[in-house]
Formats: sequence, structure tokens, C-alpha cells
Amino acid sequence: MQEVAFAALVHGVYVVTTRSGEKVNGMTAAWVSQVSLHPLLVMVSIAPPRYTHDLVKESGIFAVNVLTSEQVELGKRFGYKSGRKVDKFAGLEWIAAATGAPILPQAYAYLDLKLVSTLAAGDHTLFVGEVVEAKILHPETRPLVFQKADFF
Repeated sequence: MQEVAFAALVHGVYVVTTRSGEKVNGMTAAWVSQVSLHPLLVMVSIAPPRYTHDLVKESGIFAVNVLTSEQVELGKRFGYKSGRKVDKFAGLEWIAAATGAPILPQAYAYLDLKLVSTLAAGDHTLFVGEVVEAKILHPETRPLVFQKADFF
């Protein structure tokens, strides 16, 4: 069944970033979705063992950086190693959003969010955030669509 879900459901590829004090981290995610118009709410699904999970709970902020169709390698950079052991931002330009969450200026777009609720969902936690600011940074590009073959 999982193979059917991977093949049939279309997802973008995102780098979810957060910051708690001096701790900055990000992770690649595909399970991101808008859940409300008024207020504008977006959710991301993160497994509890992920370092980003702990930092989002601790800080109450996160950003969704939408990767461009040419940024598979950037997605891999944030997806294959733990931020507990590696500084994923080393040598990479980033700016702080209104909440303080890291924004990747080379991304297609970003959403800056303030955490408003969490929900346990199977082996993941759904983090629902209210959008504080959002911007398309590179309208001349296209968002990256998740394809299993790119990341496995």
C-alpha cells in the first residue's frame, strides 16, 4: 500500500527550517499541506526522532522553503543527515524571516509560520502553523515535485 501512496499522491519537496536560540536546523519534507484559508494555516508532518521535530516544539516557529525543480541536491543535503551531528547550513546562505526561522533565498518560495497546534498522527506529529509572511522568490522557476527515484 505504501508504494501505491508514494506513486499516486503528488507532493512538492520542501525544506522545513526552524530556529531555537542559536540552534538552527532544517529537514527535507514532502508531507506539507494548506489546511485553512481563514486564518491561513499550513501543516507539516514530522517524525518525532527528527531533530527538527524537537526544535519546532521548543521554538514554536518554522518555515517551509519550497524547492525549485533544479534543487534535488539541496533536498538531499537537508534529508540524509541529522542536524544533531551535522550543521546543514554550513557554507549556505540564509536569512531570518519575521519569526526568526531560516529562509533559503535560493528557494522558489517560502512560508514563515507560527505554531498554533500539534496533533499526533500515527508515527508522525502534525505541526499546524499560521502563516506570518510568504513570498515567491523566484517566479521564473518551477517548484520541485517529489519523485521517489530522486531521493532513494
